[in-house]
Amino acid sequence: MDTALQTDALARFGSALSDTTRTRILLALRGGPAYPSELADGIGVSRQIVSNHLACLRGCGLVVAVPEGRRSRYELADPRIGRALDDLLGLVLAVDPACCSAAATDGCC
Repeated sequence: MDTALQTDALARFGSALSDTTRTRILLALRGGPAYPSELADGIGVSRQIVSNHLACLRGCGLVVAVPEGRRSRYELADPRIGRALDDLLGLVLAVDPACCSAAATDGCC
């Protein structure tokens, strides 16, 4: 695979995770498909905010909308996204918390 393509793909994934609301949506969808109203209630934000973030995540290719009558249900675009989130979360949590605190104060994270 082309290095530029790989770089763009990871940057897109990183951009999606850079916002806590988008991250919470992705983590919620690991458990299975959900409607925007369910996501909004589950993460404690308005439906409009969820809708805006779902549009971004669709644009990144991370979620898909599945029409069901007049509503759409959202799910991860590929099951591997959920596994990647699990792996990434496990890796991040394995890092020394003191190291993360120092990096955050240095403006790194």
